[in-house]
Amino acid sequence: MNNPAPQNPSRRAFIRNSALLGGGLVLGVYVTQTDTFKHWIAKPDEAADSVEFKPNAFIRIAPDGTVTLISKQPEIGQGIKTSLPMVIAEELEVDWRDVVIVQGDLDPVYGSQSAGGSRSTPTNYEEFHRLGATARNLLIQAAAQIWQVPADNLQARDSAVHDPASGRKLSFGELTTTAAGLPLPPPGEVKLKDPKDFKLLGTRIGGVDNPAIVTGKPLFGIDVQLPGLRYATYVKSPAFGGKVVSANLDEIKALPGIVDAFSIDGTENLKGLLPGVAIVADSSWAAFRARQQLRIVWDEGKVAEQSWADFSRQAQALSKQVGAEVLRKDGDTDAALKTAAKAVEAAYQYPFISHASIEPQNATVWFKDGGVEIWAPTQNPEAGQKIVTETLGIPKEKITLHITRSGGGFGRRLIPDYLIEAVAIAQRIDAPVKLTWTREDDLQHDQYRAGGFHFLRGGLNEQGKLIAWHNHFITFSHPVFKDGKNSLELGSGANLSGDEFPGRWVENCLLEQTPLACGIPMGPWRAPRSNVLAWVFHSFIDELAHAGGRDPLEFRMEILGDQGFLPGSGEQGIPYDVNRMKHVLQHVAEKAEWGKKTYPRGQGQGIAFHFSHRGYIAQVAEVTVSPDGKLKVDRVVVSTDIGAQIVNLSGAENQVQGSVIDGLGALMFQELDIDKGRIVQSNFGDYPMIRIADAPTRIDVHFLKTDFPVTGLGEPALPPLAPAVCNAIYAATGIRVRQLPLSRTDLSWS
Repeated sequence: MNNPAPQNPSRRAFIRNSALLGGGLVLGVYVTQTDTFKHWIAKPDEAADSVEFKPNAFIRIAPDGTVTLISKQPEIGQGIKTSLPMVIAEELEVDWRDVVIVQGDLDPVYGSQSAGGSRSTPTNYEEFHRLGATARNLLIQAAAQIWQVPADNLQARDSAVHDPASGRKLSFGELTTTAAGLPLPPPGEVKLKDPKDFKLLGTRIGGVDNPAIVTGKPLFGIDVQLPGLRYATYVKSPAFGGKVVSANLDEIKALPGIVDAFSIDGTENLKGLLPGVAIVADSSWAAFRARQQLRIVWDEGKVAEQSWADFSRQAQALSKQVGAEVLRKDGDTDAALKTAAKAVEAAYQYPFISHASIEPQNATVWFKDGGVEIWAPTQNPEAGQKIVTETLGIPKEKITLHITRSGGGFGRRLIPDYLIEAVAIAQRIDAPVKLTWTREDDLQHDQYRAGGFHFLRGGLNEQGKLIAWHNHFITFSHPVFKDGKNSLELGSGANLSGDEFPGRWVENCLLEQTPLACGIPMGPWRAPRSNVLAWVFHSFIDELAHAGGRDPLEFRMEILGDQGFLPGSGEQGIPYDVNRMKHVLQHVAEKAEWGKKTYPRGQGQGIAFHFSHRGYIAQVAEVTVSPDGKLKVDRVVVSTDIGAQIVNLSGAENQVQGSVIDGLGALMFQELDIDKGRIVQSNFGDYPMIRIADAPTRIDVHFLKTDFPVTGLGEPALPPLAPAVCNAIYAATGIRVRQLPLSRTDLSWS
């Protein structure tokens, strides 16, 4: 096989020369400039002069039969460290009990290593199948060579190659030396398994880290320990954009256990190294105690003039003005609304919220041997490496980045501000340094889910059909530092696509967008954009259905119509398969017995659906609201279409259940106030999270297997939850929820 030479010859040599302890077979992929995956084998004779083995290929089979599989994507609780190796193991025909999973460090040999947007599975699924199948093919060829029989007569299963005719078998470990010496088969000759023959995929496999997690073993970034480790805390301006004027650094340096204290000028990049004061100590306790005595004079800048109350006033005023950016314009919405049999208007709003992951941001950094070594719970190691190079001028070949398990991410750890802070501090210290944010740091210096305001109008004809839809979205932009200057850019998740449902399904549609300039950093929050747009759109659709005397399910099916597949349009175009969505909607209605139950006052059902991150999801919520306004979600029924194969049934169910609970927590409780350019809330005492008593009593999860590519599941099951619950609240009480969180609405009834 003629593989094109990689752009970096030393990188290829490094892969080829990875040592094989005691011999063995290593099979991996490397990525060319065009991101085309090519298989590569490191053979024993090519690795004999190596001193150390590093698992820079995805598969290693040792002579003792142990199969080591590399998990290249960061594990943030989505289960990818278990599920992606399962794909290789399925094709390889290895007994899962023989498998060891190793987290891969950042390395170009693995291709993209970010974890976000539910992309890890769809971007790796087919390639990992081919990788496992190629290894299986080589092992079968090796056995055929040893036995001098046709390879087509042999079978691989349970970590061995079997000869059905003679009853002989050779374990994978016994075949490694011979297999490693064989030429790669042409890609067209590598046959993948028929999905009907899968034995591992679709079963319930516990997370590979579960035993370590429940026994408290060190797995997370915050657990990293190194000889001579120092501990750091970093204090930034309470108002975003603030700079250090002065600080009592000499007093801090004189405190017990303090190694150093110094200010860092930082940059104007809200997603990078902000100005602040670092304290480095011989224990985290000493660092945090010294922080309590730190006195800093800040120049808080112009952002200190901003507040949520003022944003709300501006949004109300802007909603009545013309001149907004038009995202979609079909027909004549104003004329249709004037002639509509019924017209409905409503305003919806939602606040900024935090990611609030259990493990605060942290990173450990060690400058040694002319380079820098980093341990970080990151979702985007490439971005971390890049920001270190761009901010501090350290060449990327001098940066080693170890990816630790993350104690929650939800999009927060895609942004490497905490990582660059740790590197900037550690380069001043002649020892490894661990930076740990406090919970207050984490809440008050997050990259937040943006708030927003939607001013909606809808019109129905005499038959109750939707004929007009108008949404004026007041959103937020923040400064982005590029090319030496600040420019304004819409916050992550703070944009509206003209392709969002129900826009292109309505003959008279006007979608507008007006951004407010804001100094608060914004970043992706689980199912960006969809997590709030689904609530707004499906809540208002429910209002329109009830206004027209229509069944909410029937009304939605009518809007979807019979358009089949809709390709995306424009820069943010979203392709949409109407038939898939109708399928999950009908399925969830059937499983929830939609419309077949009679509920007393205070109980009701609500329905919603949404397409995001390639997944088609519909949900029905059943709720009870007591007369004094206490909400209990009794049951949530979820139907999903994420393609032809569920990789790990246990992990998939956990993802859907977690999405439902996470979505409910955000709906019920989460809210940040902004005053004087800073976040008012500081800890879980004033930023409550969902507790067990508020979780749904029952969550029914259904997966529809369809003939479509496999997709991810970490995000698409969250967006429909909020509108399904709010629509159920209306059915139970007649109270319409138009502001988040739910604590802003009095749900009591009599």
